[in-house]
Amino acid sequence: MNLSVPEHVRTLIPYPPGKPIEELEREYGITGSIKMASNENALGPSPLAVTAICKALASLHRYPDGSCHALARTLAARLGLTPANLVFGNGSDEIIVLLVEAFLQPGEEAISSRPSFLVYPKAVQAQAGVNRIIPLINMRHDLPAIAAAITEKTRLIFLDNPNNPTGTLFGRVEFEAFLSDVPDRVIVVLDEAYIDFADPATRLNLLDYLAGPKPVVGLRTFSKAYGLAGLRVGYGLMSEEIAACVQKVRAPFNVNNLAQVGALAALGDEEHYQKTLRMTREGIAWLTERLRALGLTVYPTQTNFFLVDLGRPCRPVYEAMLRQGVIIRPMNAYDFPNFIRITPGIAAENERLVGALEKSMNELNHAAT
Repeated sequence: MNLSVPEHVRTLIPYPPGKPIEELEREYGITGSIKMASNENALGPSPLAVTAICKALASLHRYPDGSCHALARTLAARLGLTPANLVFGNGSDEIIVLLVEAFLQPGEEAISSRPSFLVYPKAVQAQAGVNRIIPLINMRHDLPAIAAAITEKTRLIFLDNPNNPTGTLFGRVEFEAFLSDVPDRVIVVLDEAYIDFADPATRLNLLDYLAGPKPVVGLRTFSKAYGLAGLRVGYGLMSEEIAACVQKVRAPFNVNNLAQVGALAALGDEEHYQKTLRMTREGIAWLTERLRALGLTVYPTQTNFFLVDLGRPCRPVYEAMLRQGVIIRPMNAYDFPNFIRITPGIAAENERLVGALEKSMNELNHAAT
């Protein structure tokens, strides 16, 4: 074939997902593996969501409700918004893509940080947009530098708060100082995929800014705290004017029936939600203590994951742990070649991870002598 591929597509780098358990076990011929790499909920989905999904299986021959009416109505009431303020997507990733499609023309610019969620620059490049990338400073978004990077061509700014992969958070005072320097033609996107795990005393209230003079959009997901990563359902919170534009480029049935039913049921399962938060905080605290006892540098976090500086290239450690059936996330793709990212699991998984990590480092040390 003699395909003519646009340069902005030809040079795209695919998103590197975490290794699935099934792939690991096929590749290594092992069983009983655990995955602590992709910021998933180790408790699994809400039992109420599972029950609701099972009941909905008989209606799979019907198209989904394109407006996500029941989910939108319930979520809007909880947030003090109207359904017109919400746009649902196949994960919050899709809302990122829809925002770029709706508001960024070829050659126009979007600003994001490095490292942060890898989908931001990918979505912009896929639309023939221009990425302006601002390095983090001390593991945090450099908000003054981002504001200084705004040009006449800037249309969108993406800020994951808390940041992925560093787990850092900025609060109201920092954000409002930054927002005062942003022109009102630029949309600021606050990606709050991990906001459920952040300290309520330090996080800003996104809802305070949706009706303000500056266009602010929020992103949230049911993949993390609600344990529905496999269903792919997320949403954007925004003014009715912005939402109306985004809805125009959205596919008509982008959120499937089971995702809508599961998300609606999960919203009502406060017991599972609170249990998830407790397990996550306790797991991070326990793992932090144990890994620091191994001489490793563990970074504090406002999310359901944390970074570990191994003080050595992370890839050999990652591969050694795979051979023991433990999946962690190497951070090479995020410009942290000595770092790994860990999502806490249940207690037995946490203990297994510590043992596998210690064994892997000892084996590598022995091989190097």
